[in-house]
Parts: sequence; structure tokens; C-alpha cells
Amino acid sequence: MKTIFITLFAFLFLNNLNAQCVYSVEYKSDADVKVFVADYKSDADLVVYKCQYKSDASGNDGLWYFVDYKSDAKKKIYFVEYKSDADLIIYFAEYKSDAGWKNSSKKHLMY
Repeated sequence: MKTIFITLFAFLFLNNLNAQCVYSVEYKSDADVKVFVADYKSDADLVVYKCQYKSDASGNDGLWYFVDYKSDAKKKIYFVEYKSDADLIIYFAEYKSDAGWKNSSKKHLMY
């Protein structure tokens, strides 16, 4: 019983460490990454799928879960109005399978 509890706890803890949890900040100066949302997938550096559950967001492959509190986020992002102001250009996908990097040279921004 103790082994099962420890294994389950370790799995849940390690799984949450890899989660791509993001928080949208109100001010540009509070952000780790400035993000522009593109109208077309072809313009994006990263195709993002917004997960409904934290457990569905993992790694650095565009599966994002938006948290309610800044302290719970792995990355704080600020949505900019102009593409030229952005560090990262994203496109929100309808399907989880569409998520992923188009420009892998910018992967470091979300680590």
C-alpha cells in the first residue's frame, strides 16, 4: 500500500513539473515572453492547443494550460498587439494533434 501511494504521488508530482502552465499577465514588464496571436497557422512559430485540464498539458510541445494564479505558472506571457513586438508568434489550434513547433529555434523561450 505504501509503495502504491509513493508511486502515485511521484507520478502526479513529476507530471505537473512538465506541464506547460501559462499565466497571462496584465503588464508587459511582468512577462517572461511576449506573444502575438497569428490569424494563420503558417505565420506561427508555435501552434498552441489550450488544454481543459492541467494533466493534459505536458512538455514543451504547444499544449498549454492557463492557470488562475501567477504563482502556479511555469511561464508568464503577455499578449502584444503587434507582431513586431512579440518574442513568440502563436496560433491557437482547434485540435490537440495540431499543436507543435514550426520554428524550433524559439523553443528556449518556453523552457
